[in-house]
Amino acid sequence: MKWSIRRPIVWAVGITLIGLIIFIVSKGSSEADSFNLDQQPSLGKASAPVEIIEFGDYKCPACKEFNGSFLSQIQEELIATGKVTFYYVHYPVIHEDSKRAARFSEVVYQVLGNDVFWQFHHVMFDEQPKNSKAVKQDIYTDEFLEKTLNGLVSEEKTEEVMKAFQDGSGRNAVDEDLRYAEELNVSETPTLFVDGEQFKGENLADLKEMVEESSHE
Repeated sequence: MKWSIRRPIVWAVGITLIGLIIFIVSKGSSEADSFNLDQQPSLGKASAPVEIIEFGDYKCPACKEFNGSFLSQIQEELIATGKVTFYYVHYPVIHEDSKRAARFSEVVYQVLGNDVFWQFHHVMFDEQPKNSKAVKQDIYTDEFLEKTLNGLVSEEKTEEVMKAFQDGSGRNAVDEDLRYAEELNVSETPTLFVDGEQFKGENLADLKEMVEESSHE
């Protein structure tokens, strides 16, 4: 039986295409996998068996509601019980104002640490204007951010954060957060992921069920 020259060519093309697909898929997954959650603000023990990630925006009214109610339930029933580690990732897409606030809070995290970050984080949502028109306005100005932080820490620490912020700190971290959100196809805030899978439930019971399933995998 004579070999046709077409057969090895077809195989070669097929192998090349398969290799290209594997490269693209592995490149995308490696980029997502390379995101270091250890450098993100977190709640709970790092040794917890399940990870929950929230993607949020300080100008998002739904995020404000989440922070005021749902997060406290997660804290009580999942974080405090050692079942999950909770991470926050910025996804500031509503307004340029969102990016300023996200970058400033990143600087708070970098300069003053995790505990002060969460204090500032909660106050930012508490201070979010109730007027819906404010969503598209510059509310989180440098002056607002400085005053808000100064209500939590000393003037000296506030000045340290302001200097770092004005020098450009926090920008790379927020850019990395945005890239990570895009890799995971995040399209709205707040969005939760449980061990890499997007949460699509409606309440705490649904989230607890997903956490339980993930912890047994």
